[in-house]
Amino acid sequence: MQKRLVLDQQQIAITLKRFCYQLIENHDDFENTVILGLQPRGPLLLDKIVALLQEISGIKVPSGYLDATFHRDDFRRRDFPLKANETKIDFLVEGKKVILIDDVIYQGRSVRAAMDAMIAFGRPQKVELMVLVDRRLTRDYPIMPDYFGVKVNTLDSQYVVVEWKEQGHPADAIWITEKVKS
Repeated sequence: MQKRLVLDQQQIAITLKRFCYQLIENHDDFENTVILGLQPRGPLLLDKIVALLQEISGIKVPSGYLDATFHRDDFRRRDFPLKANETKIDFLVEGKKVILIDDVIYQGRSVRAAMDAMIAFGRPQKVELMVLVDRRLTRDYPIMPDYFGVKVNTLDSQYVVVEWKEQGHPADAIWITEKVKS
């Protein structure tokens, strides 16, 4: 299987710092801002961003994990039942600026489902989207990230793999690979 490196550990670290400075510039003291990591792969990125924000600005931004499994439009169309992940939000989003974080945006379906799921916690004032990888040219919904690390043009036969040291990989890295054919 052929794979191509998109971002290495150093480039990811630079991207995460850039994200933090952009957030500080756009949200100042984060008084009315919360951050949600979209399950299953957004929480690890969220935790890194929240820790870096605190290190850079001294501010602990309210954050949580959001699962949108049962809000997906393909929930009942699968051959196997989807397994839900944990939603961990101990605050309301009513009137808040919400930043949704995920590793990759592909078709936009997960983000659309997350916005539906988020409404259970109140109506936000504004919603922004942050992703490490924006897979352009594959969107089913008109959803675009406000913050992105890198834009890539991919085929439907390709897959974006985000690897983290915390998950047992030798280094943080983002790859484009070919999907395994069944």
